[in-house]
Amino acid sequence: MSIRVLIANDQAMVRAGFRMVLNAEADIEVAGEAGDGEQAVAGARRLRPDVVLMDIRMPRLDGIAAARRLLEPAGSTPRILMLTTFDLDEYVFESLQAGASGFLLKNAPAEQLVEAIRVVAAGDSLLAPGVTRRVIEEFVRHRPGGEPPPELDSLTAREREVLERLAHGRTNAEIAAELVVSLGTVKTHVARVLQKLNLRDRVQAVIFAYENGLVS
Repeated sequence: MSIRVLIANDQAMVRAGFRMVLNAEADIEVAGEAGDGEQAVAGARRLRPDVVLMDIRMPRLDGIAAARRLLEPAGSTPRILMLTTFDLDEYVFESLQAGASGFLLKNAPAEQLVEAIRVVAAGDSLLAPGVTRRVIEEFVRHRPGGEPPPELDSLTAREREVLERLAHGRTNAEIAAELVVSLGTVKTHVARVLQKLNLRDRVQAVIFAYENGLVS
């Protein structure tokens, strides 16, 4: 089945560009468009897409407020992929709290956009490498002191390797290539890391790795 995407952006030409890129993919279908946050909420509730490609800065209702409406209560669908720029990084923290599944820079190439949509649609979370660095810098700045949590000792050496690569923003496919293992093996390791550390998703795994000094 196709991944159904709702494009929420206040610029018609940007929406048209996204639509052209996504419609060229056999496994992705553009379910609709929205020109502001209010339209995004209404459109998502009416069309029930798998993923909302949500710009942060939009009129009437910004992307973060729209995400909060769509994701309450916690765990609600759809998955939301936020579009951000370096100038808007302060909003990334609010988006994390709102429950967004991923963040992508507006200037990312088309293939990264397509891959990001597939990643979040599959239930994973994603941070663009540039955004990851900026987000982590802020978290590390306020990193609490003290001993690492005992749960960290439950990870195997290979699970630690996977966690470190997650912290660097690697996708499952990139981790599989670097460790010379199958994609299924990586998915199993990621699932075990999240379970052992009691983490919700990859975003929390990234934060955990930096907070506990696994990656600098």
